[in-house]
Amino acid sequence: MATSDTSLQDYKLCDPDVQLMLRVRDDDALAFEELVQRYQNRLVSILQHLVRKREQAEDLAQEVFLRVYRARKNYQPQAKFSTWLFTIANNVAKNAKRSLARRREVNIANEAQEADAPPALEQMALAASGLMPARQLDKSERAEMVRLAMERLNERQRMALLLSKFENMSYVEIADAMDLSVQATKSLLCRARESLHTLLEPYMQDGSSPAEASDD
Repeated sequence: MATSDTSLQDYKLCDPDVQLMLRVRDDDALAFEELVQRYQNRLVSILQHLVRKREQAEDLAQEVFLRVYRARKNYQPQAKFSTWLFTIANNVAKNAKRSLARRREVNIANEAQEADAPPALEQMALAASGLMPARQLDKSERAEMVRLAMERLNERQRMALLLSKFENMSYVEIADAMDLSVQATKSLLCRARESLHTLLEPYMQDGSSPAEASDD
């Protein structure tokens, strides 16, 4: 859908990252470097929660930036820059997971470095589920429980939660990034929170292993 001149001007004025990307469109290498510095760690963090491996997440972040650079000449600010960027990241992550599945290389929970969920993820998952521990939990035990619960969310629920909690995106922005309607996004986030609650509650109460979440 074409964006009005007024909307384009609003994005240019209100989003400094859009201004940087417009400079990238004009082949400003320093502007591109600045965007990479601003978003690299955030991208890697999101992608790591989706593909599990830090090294792969870093590689995929490079692929995202490569796509951004290749698309620079056709760039039009029809949304916040971060929304456009995470739309690309979502597509890159989905393609990578499909490729791994085809090669049968997906292996959940198999590396020691992935045994601990990052603190931010742990806090996000607990907050999203609305649960607090009813008993004292060992830190590593709780991290493993949260990692398992997040892993058992389906891909779309996990991505929506990550964009909501880590990137503070609105329903509209998440809808744009994931190619969904706003109402579908609200429903998706609602189901994701309910799934987390279902997964986490038995463990938080008495140490029972998280149950499998549904794939809807």
